[in-house]
Amino acid sequence: RLRRGVFTSVPELVAAIDEYVAHHNTNPKPFIWTKSARDILQKVIRANRHLSSKQNGTLH
Repeated sequence: RLRRGVFTSVPELVAAIDEYVAHHNTNPKPFIWTKSARDILQKVIRANRHLSSKQNGTLH
């Protein structure tokens, strides 16, 4: 319901999130990283550089 849900109020959205979390916590599975920390950090650094250059050029 969260993926394509339409919520008319914040409390309705919060209730849907709580329901989703409760459902998925009944059978938890560990998160398995598919990338190394080095790969993730390199991507974050690239993204920050890109965003910084865009913000400096567009913000006044």
